[in-house]
Amino acid sequence: MSSYDDDNGKRVLSNAAVLKFLFRQWGRRPRMLAVVGALFLAATACDIVAPQAAGWLIDAVAVQNDTAAAWGAFGLFAALWGAALVLRNTGGRLMTPFASGNMRDLIADGFARVQSFSAQWHGETFAGSTVRKLSRGMWAYDTLSDVLLFGLIPTMLVLTGLTAVMLLKWPIVGLYVAVVVALFVLASVLLSENYTKPAATVSNRLDSRIGGALADAIGNNAAVKSFGAEAREAARFEAVLDRWRRVTNVTWYRFTNAWLVSNLLMIALQSGLLALLVWKWSAGEASPGDVAFAIASLLVMSGHLRNFGEQVQMLQRGLSEIEDMAIFAETEPQIADAKAAPAFAPGKGEIVFKDVAFAYAGQGASIYEGVNLRIAPGETVALVGPTGAGKSTFVRLIQRLYDVDSGAILIDGQDVRAVSQASLRAAIAAVPQEPALFHRSIAENIAYARPGAPAEDIVAAAARARAHGFVRKLPKGYRTLVGERGVKLSGGERQRVALARAFLADAPILILDEATSSLDTETERDVQAAMKELMVGRTTIVIAHRLSTVREADRILVFDQGRIVEQGKHAELMAKRGLYARLHANSEGEKLGAA
Repeated sequence: MSSYDDDNGKRVLSNAAVLKFLFRQWGRRPRMLAVVGALFLAATACDIVAPQAAGWLIDAVAVQNDTAAAWGAFGLFAALWGAALVLRNTGGRLMTPFASGNMRDLIADGFARVQSFSAQWHGETFAGSTVRKLSRGMWAYDTLSDVLLFGLIPTMLVLTGLTAVMLLKWPIVGLYVAVVVALFVLASVLLSENYTKPAATVSNRLDSRIGGALADAIGNNAAVKSFGAEAREAARFEAVLDRWRRVTNVTWYRFTNAWLVSNLLMIALQSGLLALLVWKWSAGEASPGDVAFAIASLLVMSGHLRNFGEQVQMLQRGLSEIEDMAIFAETEPQIADAKAAPAFAPGKGEIVFKDVAFAYAGQGASIYEGVNLRIAPGETVALVGPTGAGKSTFVRLIQRLYDVDSGAILIDGQDVRAVSQASLRAAIAAVPQEPALFHRSIAENIAYARPGAPAEDIVAAAARARAHGFVRKLPKGYRTLVGERGVKLSGGERQRVALARAFLADAPILILDEATSSLDTETERDVQAAMKELMVGRTTIVIAHRLSTVREADRILVFDQGRIVEQGKHAELMAKRGLYARLHANSEGEKLGAA
């Protein structure tokens, strides 16, 4: 997979690869693109013919003295400019639904793609940086589409068309224009690709770091305040800003230098073309109308060239800003469903590990080697052991947040890798030690387990989780917003909302990452009662910290360095005087070790 380190090791795509990604976005609405393209092409054709109409007008006035011809040329000239205006305006109006629709689809696909990436990917990536990359990429699409459809593509067509006309009229003049225009375009592209792009890429990477640093500090504001660390965090953020400023200054200076080169070449085109036309006129090889045509062409070309360098810079900036979206699009999900994977068929909740081996990517040593285990339907199994022994990994593999390296995990006889992930996880209710709540209403958070659940089911689940009592006392009841990550609720309230979510899910398999370890005694009693009710009739896996749950478990699995070294009931394990007994002796009557 790609590395998405915000500072180092980030993949860099070529401009051609990013442009290919952009063109795929345009291709989402091919009919609308064809109409918009045709309108802009017609407008560009008017730009190319208009200078010739100006030349005919001057010849009719100054050489032929033909009033009818003069008015005809004037009418053609005015009609061409008017048509160009109408065509571009119509194309611009059609661009609005075309662009907004593509932008909507682009960021929706980007979000879905990021959502599909593995738990490990998200664990190694700043959430704030990812948000920044997605939103920046959406607006970069808008910039790129405007630059290409309104700027660079019409510019290249106009330059090519007028240069071709001059080559036919005066080969030497046309050749000079062709050489200068080619140098101008070549210099703009080479400067963009090799001079401004490297600096812009680093600048955008640091821009993502700003988003990551902001999200990290603001998301942990409670910790910042508890340590009185506002000034420290401000200084840390300013250090990120200073680094961004230094790099961005280099980027902008390079854009300015590239602009200078472009303008020098444009001056060469203007002065050289005018000098050649005066020479042709003095030699009797060009009429006043021809000179007028050349001047009008020069004005049209200069107008396009004047913006060309800036447009190339905007193009490069836009390509750098949308690059992350292109990388997301071509990165395959690290944990992917098998082709045409069927939905998981929930059964009684039997879980079987068959010779399972697993190691986290980049960590070298294996967590598991040859683990074999069967958890019977309806059995309550507690996982205990020292920190890093493999308890949390056990439940992550069951949920298929990671894939085993070898062996297989079967749930109700189905290999977890053979069924769709969404259906598998819908059959597993998890209550973590730190519940993940959305900044939405209490009702929405509970219903997250079963979208569209009727209000009476939500209330019933809350009542079973001992949450209804505190919810009904809130001014807005179940419509109360819980704040980001549930910060408006106490720890016990968050746990009860998470339990209500699990009740509503009504899944055959339940995972409890001991949800009472940080609660006061009275709240713990309520939560424990709710948990005990929730466990009835379900296969339950408990990552254990407190003895109360462990003592009641049907079986205790004792992990040590990825191996199950002991298993049995509490009394049996105490009698063995092994690792479990030592953990028990060191727990001071409460803790058995963190997960």
